[in-house]
Amino acid sequence: MASKICQKSSHLPLTFLIPRFCLQFAPRRGIKSISKPRPNRFNRDPNLPLLESTTAAALERKRFTIPLRTGALGTKKGMTAMYDPDGRRFPCTVVQMDRVQVVAHKTRERNGYFAVQVGSGWKHPSNVTRPLLGHFAEHKVSPKRHLVEFRVKDETGLLDIGKTIGASWFLEGQYVDARANSRGMGFAGGMKRHGFSGQPASHGTSLTHRAMGSAGQSQGGGSRVYPGKKMAGRMGGHQVTTQNVKVVKVDDEKGLVVLHGSIPGPDGCSVKLSDAVKKPWPKVPNHLLAAQPATDPVSDTA
Repeated sequence: MASKICQKSSHLPLTFLIPRFCLQFAPRRGIKSISKPRPNRFNRDPNLPLLESTTAAALERKRFTIPLRTGALGTKKGMTAMYDPDGRRFPCTVVQMDRVQVVAHKTRERNGYFAVQVGSGWKHPSNVTRPLLGHFAEHKVSPKRHLVEFRVKDETGLLDIGKTIGASWFLEGQYVDARANSRGMGFAGGMKRHGFSGQPASHGTSLTHRAMGSAGQSQGGGSRVYPGKKMAGRMGGHQVTTQNVKVVKVDDEKGLVVLHGSIPGPDGCSVKLSDAVKKPWPKVPNHLLAAQPATDPVSDTA
């Protein structure tokens, strides 16, 4: 038995034979973790991932949902009906584009994002404020009645200032997103505004058949009404988006865009049309993206 111990000890290092009190080291005691160390909450390590709360990270997350090109402004004229080749009748909405022009640009270096400012209609210079009148005069564009911005993905979507956007900007068969302010209905009760069922018609209910009922607890909930509680109030008059609306017909000469179905807003309201986010981007011909001179006869009145 001793011979086996001597054979094993011959393969051990020389420090094994030295007494423990002669060795100059401090023993390490503790529990060794088998999991990876947690990242440092202080941004001092070069191997840390990039922060996701910056502007650059936000633009990177939205790069798949921001359209490649700008949208356009139109005026809702009303609804009509058309027939498909099979003879089936379907409703459609007529939108007219009135002197839609590119007014200004928003760049990432200056504003933090890429956008195109588009104006439509015409407004007399005497009814425009001086700062806004100088804005139009700087870009050599006539005063517009409506101004709106359309986000674009990068600088390739920035059209030339003064370019006129007609009805042919949209292609027949493509899908667009229509945004407009919904029809205002004034002050409405809970049954009309939120679809409440109301109180019972009998069984002791007196003069409160359409009342809302309780608005919260008396004691358990803090004796208060929670924020966001559905109650009676102003109904309508806010922006509504209808997605994936198909373009049925385009009349570039009259500036008409015919859309399948209904879109929000009353007749005469301003409608923002842009390429549908949830559909593939349309394949636009190159001649539509080429710069066109402004055809507005009152462009020099600013």
